[in-house]
This record gives sequence, C-alpha cells and structure tokens, in this order.
Amino acid sequence: MILLFVGLFLAGGVISFWKQKLPKGVILVLAFGSVMCLAAGVMRL
Repeated sequence: MILLFVGLFLAGGVISFWKQKLPKGVILVLAFGSVMCLAAGVMRL
C-alpha cells in the first residue's frame, strides 16, 4: 500500500518538474522510479 502512495507522490513530482521545464534526464529518472513503485505496489495487491 505504501508503494502505491510513493508512486503517486513521485508521479506528482514528475508533473511538477515537467511544468517547471527541468532537464529531461531528471524527469525520466523520477518517472522510472514512479512506475517501478506503482508496479511493485500493484503486484503486492
């Protein structure tokens, strides 16, 4: 359950960073971490 919340939190960070026009590398790493957390959370359910 915690992994789902962390994944959603990171996804919010990706959206925020995208709006701030931060470097694409930072956004990609954050997005990858978000997807991994969400996938792990879904698999734990």
